[in-house]
Amino acid sequence: MGCCPSGGGAAIRSAHWKACRFATLSACAGDFLPRGSGIVTRRPLVLQLVTSKAEYAEFLHCKGKKFTDFDEVRHEIEAETDRVTGMNKGISSIPINLRVYSPHVLNLTLIDLPGITKVPVGDQPQDIEHQIREMIMQFITRESCLVLAVTPANTDLANSDALKLAKEVDPQGLRTIGVITKLDLMDEGTDARDVLENKLLPLRRGYVGVVNRSQKDIDGKKDIKAAIVAERKFFLSHPAYRHMADRMGTPHLQKVLNQQLTNHIRDTLPNFRNKLQGQLLSIEHEVEAYKNFKPEDPTRKTKALLQMVQQFAVDFEKRIEGSGDQVDTLELSGGAKINRIFHERFPFEIVKMEFNEKELRREISYAIKNIHGIRTGLFTPDMAFEAIVKKQIVKLKGPSLKSVDLVMQELISTVKKCTKKLANFPRLCEETERIVANHIRDREGKTKDQVLLLIDIQVSYINTNHEDFIGFANAQQRSSQVHKKTTIGNQGTNLPPSRQIVIRKGWLTISNIGIMKGGSKGYWFVLTAESLSWYKDDEEKEKKYMLPLDNLKVRDVEKSFMSSKHIFALFNTEQRNVYKDYRFLELACDSQEEVDSWKASLLRAGVYPDKSLTESDENGQAENFSMDPQLERQVETIRNLVDSYMSIINKCIRDLIPKTIMHLMINNVKDFINSELLAQLYSSEDQNTLMEESAEQAQRRGEMLRMHQALKEALMIIGDINTATVSTPAPPPVDDSWIQHSRRSPPPSPTTQRKPALSVSLTRPASGRGPAPAIPSPGPHSGAPPVPFRPGPLPPFPNSSDSFGAPPQVPSRPTRAPPSVPRRPPPAVPGRPS
Repeated sequence: MGCCPSGGGAAIRSAHWKACRFATLSACAGDFLPRGSGIVTRRPLVLQLVTSKAEYAEFLHCKGKKFTDFDEVRHEIEAETDRVTGMNKGISSIPINLRVYSPHVLNLTLIDLPGITKVPVGDQPQDIEHQIREMIMQFITRESCLVLAVTPANTDLANSDALKLAKEVDPQGLRTIGVITKLDLMDEGTDARDVLENKLLPLRRGYVGVVNRSQKDIDGKKDIKAAIVAERKFFLSHPAYRHMADRMGTPHLQKVLNQQLTNHIRDTLPNFRNKLQGQLLSIEHEVEAYKNFKPEDPTRKTKALLQMVQQFAVDFEKRIEGSGDQVDTLELSGGAKINRIFHERFPFEIVKMEFNEKELRREISYAIKNIHGIRTGLFTPDMAFEAIVKKQIVKLKGPSLKSVDLVMQELISTVKKCTKKLANFPRLCEETERIVANHIRDREGKTKDQVLLLIDIQVSYINTNHEDFIGFANAQQRSSQVHKKTTIGNQGTNLPPSRQIVIRKGWLTISNIGIMKGGSKGYWFVLTAESLSWYKDDEEKEKKYMLPLDNLKVRDVEKSFMSSKHIFALFNTEQRNVYKDYRFLELACDSQEEVDSWKASLLRAGVYPDKSLTESDENGQAENFSMDPQLERQVETIRNLVDSYMSIINKCIRDLIPKTIMHLMINNVKDFINSELLAQLYSSEDQNTLMEESAEQAQRRGEMLRMHQALKEALMIIGDINTATVSTPAPPPVDDSWIQHSRRSPPPSPTTQRKPALSVSLTRPASGRGPAPAIPSPGPHSGAPPVPFRPGPLPPFPNSSDSFGAPPQVPSRPTRAPPSVPRRPPPAVPGRPS
């Protein structure tokens, strides 16, 4: 892997009493990890290896300090461990973060974890084993982590906590690699050949044996390269390992880990490539604006200013006129909101003025009486008509000016939304917003003057000769007729088509009726000038009910705590039931804007909001107010005349006011932005000052460009890895079911009593011996099971010389024969007592 190879071994051998140690790709941790007896690693060490020309180390807790002497790195690890855990063998799950830069390493992250401790010592808590286990599990449960199950060769493999934990988190064995250490410390006459040949406790990826430097070697400053040579010599010279020397040692472990890393990278490449590609596409649009950024270009600021102003003008016009690109799907804004002001809010404000019928009739009667004075008038005075009409026309100033205010607020809101793109240049954004807002307010004043002028023009001359005016004769004739209320059934209507014009359609929820049936229910409502009908759905095939609008009024209903709906109610002013046995019909909408829109439509149909007059005021007026039949006829005549003439005025005002606002405000502001804004910006401040970037923007641009370049390089590297590397398939699963059977056999003898005969194939009989009992051979493949029990003491050997010049080697024999083979005495051998 191109790394310092023996450091991982040093990390593994750092504690003689440890049962195991886990690491992630930790075969190249470096020659700087603490060593000693007892528990040495008492905090997780997260080691990041970074390829670099220089060689040094940095700690996260010592930012800015570079360590070039790796003895100091080891001392700092020990000191930082003691700072958190104390001096008396305490432990902590807070990791130490170390980054090592070197030309001899790959870019990897390694994690060195404490070994499992059974008995607490020093300041260690009583549940030390549980805490270390939980600490280890936090790391090795990650699917992206390769687990090195490290076990000393001079302990029994069946007692390995490392293999036990690895089996829990990786039952398939896809990311577990066994490492056997301390092969040079085994008792004479014993070896770990069966383990390394994957016969004793097989792993899917097998075992790799390593021989690390002893404490004496480290104290004697033995070179790492010399340690590698010594390790190689050990495996080549040992009779039990020399046939597998090419598969042993730290360099081979590096090679295995490197291949596993390559496999893992290739397995994760498709998802990783898709993720990187998505990130690249998400920032591509923003980076496009930065690609042509040239700080040294003297014309850069001028070009940027022109582009910004042009873009602002385009965005403003699109928001007002409407555009198919970048449509806001969450709320109304810009031109759509102004359109709503013109055609819903403004008519609603106009209709809302005239709903108080009693007050209007009282004013007409007072006007008639005051005009007649002391005389009793025989005819209806036209001056009363003009006085009432002028007073009603003047009332239109309020809704008209309110519409101007609403449009002005929406224009300023639109300007603020459009200037968000100028946020990279704070001064330019501020100046643009100020100049345009000042112009809008200036146009607001002129527009209001023009609106008031339109109202005054209407007041100045009452045109009773208008073609749509009802006239005195028709008004008198209409007032003399007997008005009969037509009772409208629920099955249909005989109204003329002009009275059946649909004012509004839409979905509403009837909230109070649905309570009886388990919840509110939505219906399709159709509002005409005379009735409110609702249907099962918007196809209008099945009519549920048709409600006449006579004597109906609207009032608000307080929103309930649990409901998200906004409710308004219809009720009858004559205290009658509105629908079946219900006095009120409560209708619910999703938003308050929708409620206001429906109320405006009901106003157009003559259903006015409920305005509660104080009882004392009404009673006082009633006591001093009475009309004779002749006065009632005159009041009715003038009421009809006022109603006819005001309908003409309202129609004219509803048409002229939006046109006036559009011409004097909206179109004027668009022209100002397109033609004069740039000149105003140049005259307001110096260009260099306007185009000064914010520190946040400069930082963001640098980060975005770096990220864009990094993503492109990453995708290129992934492409290279995909074509330049080859992954190896995972080994087949190992059949270890026989292990369960072997565990029910008598307990094995201590490892230190193993004889050299263990390292020899069982298929070769010893010379001068009779046939051995029929014991199945494990076979040449690594996954074959061994004999499920250990051999006992061997009988004396004959005095025959071995052709290999090695100690006598005989097949491994069980202490007792299998149940199927009867025990019998061995045949007599010459030279050996019977």
